[in-house]
Amino acid sequence: MIRAIIGVAGGLAALLPDRIVDVFQRLAVANPDEVEPRPGLLPTLRAEGALVVAIALTGGRVYAWMLYVAGAFGSLLLAFPRLYREMAARFVYDDPDAVEWKVGFDGVLRLVGALYVLWGIRELRRRREGA
Repeated sequence: MIRAIIGVAGGLAALLPDRIVDVFQRLAVANPDEVEPRPGLLPTLRAEGALVVAIALTGGRVYAWMLYVAGAFGSLLLAFPRLYREMAARFVYDDPDAVEWKVGFDGVLRLVGALYVLWGIRELRRRREGA
């Protein structure tokens, strides 16, 4: 089930990267009309989404490693959401200092981080029980 959800999310990123950016901005950024995403962001999201779909369809060790990495990343989101915001602004926006984050977005980041950690732990347990 989780693999299907991840595959669908990757497919949406590959097919509709502009909508993904719009949703992210509505959810996270207080001044979306005043900041401009970097020109290479949409092709990067498209490629990342296609890679996630391929990995979700393939399964196996590569899929397990993707979830382990997601779990490690999730622990950082959970513990350091402000650091993530700073890094994300530098990767996503032309002028990262102009980005004003919405109040409460750190809570969303922590929730996503916890979900990633749980997925990573679940996969680790599944792999250990199967070995």
